[in-house]
Amino acid sequence: MKRKRGIKITIGLLVCTVILTACSGGAGGTTKSDGKKDIALNTKSEFPVVTEELKMTMMGQNTGLAEWKDMPTLIEYAKKTGIDFDYITPPMSDFGTKLNLAFASGDLPDVIFGSSSNELTPAMEMDYGAQGILLPLEGYIDEYMPNFKKLLDADPSILKSITTPDGHIYTLPMISTGATAIWPRGPMWYRGDWLEKLNVKELPKTTDEFYTLLKRFRDEDPNGNGKADEIPLTDVKMDSTRPWLMAAFGMKTRGIEEHDGKVSYSPISENYKAYLEFMNKLYSEKLLDQEVYGQADEQKKSKGQNNEIGLFPDWSSFFTTGKTEEEALGDPMFQPLSSKWSPETIVPGSPKMTRATFAITNKNPSPEASLRWVDYFYSEEGSEYLNNGPENAFWKWATNDAGEKVRVYADNVDKKKLEDERGKVTPNYGLTVPTVGIDLKPEQTIRMNANDKPNVLFTEWVNKETSEKITPYAEVAFPLVYLTKEESDKVRDTTTDLTAYVEQMEAKFITGVEPLSKWDDYVKTINSMGIKEYVATYQEAYDRWADTK
Repeated sequence: MKRKRGIKITIGLLVCTVILTACSGGAGGTTKSDGKKDIALNTKSEFPVVTEELKMTMMGQNTGLAEWKDMPTLIEYAKKTGIDFDYITPPMSDFGTKLNLAFASGDLPDVIFGSSSNELTPAMEMDYGAQGILLPLEGYIDEYMPNFKKLLDADPSILKSITTPDGHIYTLPMISTGATAIWPRGPMWYRGDWLEKLNVKELPKTTDEFYTLLKRFRDEDPNGNGKADEIPLTDVKMDSTRPWLMAAFGMKTRGIEEHDGKVSYSPISENYKAYLEFMNKLYSEKLLDQEVYGQADEQKKSKGQNNEIGLFPDWSSFFTTGKTEEEALGDPMFQPLSSKWSPETIVPGSPKMTRATFAITNKNPSPEASLRWVDYFYSEEGSEYLNNGPENAFWKWATNDAGEKVRVYADNVDKKKLEDERGKVTPNYGLTVPTVGIDLKPEQTIRMNANDKPNVLFTEWVNKETSEKITPYAEVAFPLVYLTKEESDKVRDTTTDLTAYVEQMEAKFITGVEPLSKWDDYVKTINSMGIKEYVATYQEAYDRWADTK
């Protein structure tokens, strides 16, 4: 590990005389024998981070809304911390390529910020970490990252999931703690006015009850237009619906999953066959959208806005239906189902974390200062700051008629394009960044006008639906683990082949293009791809993760 730098206080300081200035650990720091200068940190865990300005370089992704050097969040944070970055921000589409070129050439920034495991892959972490190009961070956390340390202490699985097989931590994650962080992706939503039209008082809780309700959606004209145009269930390629319906048959994902410490591959299980049979039944009886494998998300939304669909996936129901938030309060979240294959209800849960959002290279003049700089974002205050920026950029203080100070949108903000406006203020837009995601308190919400009430009703309702229908049953399909280089080499090509074949065959089985009488042939094909060794490799990786202290 690279030797930590900082203020060095020794007995020798007591005898410094003529060379007192050179020995001082104050604003100027110290000069070491290799000619490099120690960075003098503020000895208190507060701002500024350094006692004299420190210049560094940072590489991140540009979403196209603003240059990072012009973002008020980063400008103000530089003043607050005393650390001023020069930003290297290629477009998102080029970031992975540019990052690879930087590693290959050695022309690296001091800090990598806002990446993810797609660009800074686990294999890259371990390879460049072993070469000393990415610095190991675990030795700095206790002393320089009190906010992050608090999160690790509260959830030991975080430490397990960011520690590589060589025992080091090379990148920091984005951690989510809000009520909906458990979602693996957007939930499914029922159209509430259809339920009301059919006098449905209780949502289905079994696959049989679910099938019966979908038939009623198809046959009883719940949209009330006198036409048989209702589509009971829709999606785009089943990508968002699949996890919730597979769970009814006891599976958490289509792929590698873990149950009670045992790793398996769900697409060759009898449970998966039962799921396919059920979905084929829905498709053949036109209870599942006949265009499910051909439509784009825009087509799905068009059907929703035309009041043609009864159950659909989305992050919020009104994204599909076009309703207001207030109207969407009547569209209940999907109730997880059980079946004879899974009498105990389960649903897939998110690991609540994305890795590789922050890294330090061996070019960095002060890992200690860099980690103090980023640790603020792992606090509640810092998270809110990184999300919405400083006062008078995206928001400002105002006083309402009751004499209360409240947050309202700043004068220059286009209220018709709020997210785009926020993306001009902070890099925490469209990227995974090193922070902790939290639910904002009512007093932290930004209002259109000072006398508006905090717009939290819909959020509170969604949180309540989540706490009742997802949180009690959620299980992570497979933890975030690191594969060794040898393990990665073993599974790389197999993963590509398996994913393509299973995806293709699922569509064929559900639509009836391929009859399920071909199931045994399908399983034989997957076995011939080396699935036994594939599962064994992930079992080894899981066991290593589980044993990490």
